[in-house]
This record gives sequence, structure tokens and C-alpha cells, in this order.
Amino acid sequence: MILLFPLSRIIIGTSIGTTAAIVPLSIAAAPFVARIIETALKEVDPGVIQAARAMGSRNYQIIFKVLIPEALPSLVSGITLTIINLIGYSAMAGVIGGGGLGHLAISYGYHRFRSDIMIAAVIVILVLVELIQFIGTRISNRLIAKR
Repeated sequence: MILLFPLSRIIIGTSIGTTAAIVPLSIAAAPFVARIIETALKEVDPGVIQAARAMGSRNYQIIFKVLIPEALPSLVSGITLTIINLIGYSAMAGVIGGGGLGHLAISYGYHRFRSDIMIAAVIVILVLVELIQFIGTRISNRLIAKR
């Protein structure tokens, strides 16, 4: 992230704060999301794609009516994992000037020897992660049940 803060300065005009952290977080997440999407699409049964081709489906129909609906549960799970990783990265970004809960924990907790604030920030991050994981799992399970 520190290596990408100069790029944030060029794009956004600043290298400190929550807005400046968006650029490195986006660059860090992009390959991860691409890999998750690739893996989810490769998991689709080739027989389903062949059946769609045999029925005369065009490429865009196969993509939008076969591949994406079949891969959707895996895509939702992958996006959930990406969001959870981004929460962790953003907390770490706060330590190096990115703002957010990481900044709160380090500035008002660690530097001022206030463990209660540090623990509260960690608990908020954990609750946020668990809530997102719960919602992502529920959505993924519902999509699997609809198949």
C-alpha cells in the first residue's frame, strides 16, 4: 500500500486519508476478484454449456443465461471473501494513514495506551466481518437451493 500512495497523490491529489486509500485497495482487490471470477466460471459443468450450444444458443446467451446463473453461488462467496479481505486491508491502511477503524485503533488506542478503545475497534471489525460472512453465506445458500 505504501508503494501505491504516490499513485493516489497523482489520481486523487492526496496520499493521506480514507479517499487516498481507495486507490491501493482497489488495485489490491482487482487481481483477487478476477481470480475468483475465473475459478467460479471454470466450475460450471461443461455438459451444461454443450447442451446450451446444442440447442442453438449464441455466445452471449450462454454467458448470461448459463454461465453466470450457474456460477452465481460461487461468485457471491468469492465477493464475500473479497469484501472481508478489504475490511482487513482497510484496517491496516488506517495504521499507515488511511483513516477508518485502523486509524482509530492506532491513534486513540495504541498511541494513548487506551486498550479499551483498541479492543472496541477490533470487536467492531470482527462483528462487521461476521455479519458480512453471514449475509454472504445466506445469499449463496439460497442461490444453491434455487438451482
